[in-house]
Amino acid sequence: MCGINGILTINTFKEVISDINLMNNKIIHRGPDDSGIFFDSSENYSIGMGMRRLSIIDLNNGNQPIYSEDNTKVIVFNGEIYNYRILKNQLSAQGCKFKTNSDTEIILRLYEKEGPKSFGLLDGMFAFSIYDATIGKVFIARDFFGEKPLYYSQTEDSFIWASELKSILSVIQQKPEIDTNGLSLYFQLTYIPAPFTIFKDVKKLEPNHYIEIDCNKNSYLVFEIDKPSAQITVQSKNDAIKITHDLVQKSVLLRSISDVPLGTFLSGGVDSSIVSLCLAQQQSQKIDTFSIGFKKKSFDESGKSRLVSKLINSNHHEFIISEKDLTGNLDEIILNFDEPFADSSALATYLVSQKTKDHVKVALTGDGGDEIFGGYNKYYIGKLNYKYTSLIPKNIHKSVLCLTNKLLATREDSRGLKFKVNRLLQSINYEGDFYYNIISLGFNESELKDILQSNLYIPSVLDFYKGSKFDKSNSISNFRAIDKLLSLEGDMLVKVDRTSMLASLECRAPFLNKELWDFTNQLPDSYLINGWDKKYILKEAFKEYFPKDFLNKSKKGFGVPVGDWLRSELRSELLSFIDKSFINKQNIFQFDYISKLINNHLNYKIDNTFRVWTFYCFQKWYKNIYEA
Repeated sequence: MCGINGILTINTFKEVISDINLMNNKIIHRGPDDSGIFFDSSENYSIGMGMRRLSIIDLNNGNQPIYSEDNTKVIVFNGEIYNYRILKNQLSAQGCKFKTNSDTEIILRLYEKEGPKSFGLLDGMFAFSIYDATIGKVFIARDFFGEKPLYYSQTEDSFIWASELKSILSVIQQKPEIDTNGLSLYFQLTYIPAPFTIFKDVKKLEPNHYIEIDCNKNSYLVFEIDKPSAQITVQSKNDAIKITHDLVQKSVLLRSISDVPLGTFLSGGVDSSIVSLCLAQQQSQKIDTFSIGFKKKSFDESGKSRLVSKLINSNHHEFIISEKDLTGNLDEIILNFDEPFADSSALATYLVSQKTKDHVKVALTGDGGDEIFGGYNKYYIGKLNYKYTSLIPKNIHKSVLCLTNKLLATREDSRGLKFKVNRLLQSINYEGDFYYNIISLGFNESELKDILQSNLYIPSVLDFYKGSKFDKSNSISNFRAIDKLLSLEGDMLVKVDRTSMLASLECRAPFLNKELWDFTNQLPDSYLINGWDKKYILKEAFKEYFPKDFLNKSKKGFGVPVGDWLRSELRSELLSFIDKSFINKQNIFQFDYISKLINNHLNYKIDNTFRVWTFYCFQKWYKNIYEA
């Protein structure tokens, strides 16, 4: 696990060296163990690539950059290739020689053999760049799910890329303007999915894509990585259950390859419990498991993780944290994202990562289990939306909303039944786009128009992601595909990467495996959600190892009471963010609307937790970037 940086420019060799070193210094937390740099120049350009390394595989010889035998090709790499031993054996059989035992070298040797089409052979989480001097090109690739980040920006005389935005911001001449698409996406979703960022002319490389740069012309093209999908023969439900069991075990095994100590995050939910069980079954010694509990009992679920730990006989590490622990690192965590990001569970994810790092260098997680196997409550919404819209005419629904908006309004951040029913009714859509409504956790379309200045508001900004691929289908597979495209890449994986890397901990997600994704996509929806039973096929595959009904227990997740904090510890800072002179100077928000929204929350008239927290995180980011 590492962080990478790169610059292609017409500037002098000396300037490139200085910039790459500066970019590397911005991401030391991603790779505190080692650093490496590469420079070259030709008549038309200079190029530099750098990396910071967190040593996991081949500790002694895996230093980067890594070069081809003739030194004409070079790679810097962030991530892990889980099938690298299989690929190495195949290359060795073809006569290929290796200098190291690292997965980085495998990528370069494959590229030498097959060019960029070799990227489709990689099973892993990665972002890497390869410079090929023989053809004057750079190739930059990102993994299938987007577990590892990659940002890039092209100017008139340069092309810059990096694992984190802070590296790019450190070397461009002036702070970029706010991107209006990124702004509208953020306030609707509470995060910004690829290819957009909050900055104009700075982009994220989309998952399962690569960039091909012509160094002599400073021009580039983006291509999708061609990853062949293998159809697995499934003859019955029992057959599907067995295949699920075997594929999950195989994925955990591949993702446990490490030359340093590793353990698992164990929350006690279905996904982390199954991953921990598999690892415990595969290891000859006791595994280490890690969980956090909360002093506030309404948020604490540590009893479940203790039960699983006892069941699998792990060395369990439980960290009990208070609200003070969460708020104590708030600035560091929020600002480390480099752009506005409002998933409050990032606070708890950072704390468990920070404490886990004291014991191991790698942690397996249950991330992706809900997207792969159909585990979210929101996947029920398709059924409910269809039944509701077929029974209730559209004009009556408008009257229902007027009534329920008052009846279901809450004053405190409870997120209970009233909140959930209200969210459901607000998401109902007669045109078939209801799923985009349910995943929009911030401001809805009409509210966006009210909160943002008219010149900044982009109507129907989510239309960019709506295509024939997702055309108004009510299938669970369709909802999962939308989640993979938006919330998995833009929220979940961003949260885990930035918080774990801030703690210099590598997190691996066995459920995020293309073979598993392809397999579950070929199954009937009823195998994923059977009636109202979510993740049905996964639970059937592993139920024999757990107490009866354990896998059917509900789980709260990393709930964080930010609504309460905004009324207490964060109140004065929040009020400074709606100071009229500051709002007018920003010229982003409509003062009357945002002031009313926030004061209604502060005065317990209406609970606006999600929207106020989204605004708070944006303002905190804005002041750090443009006012610091």
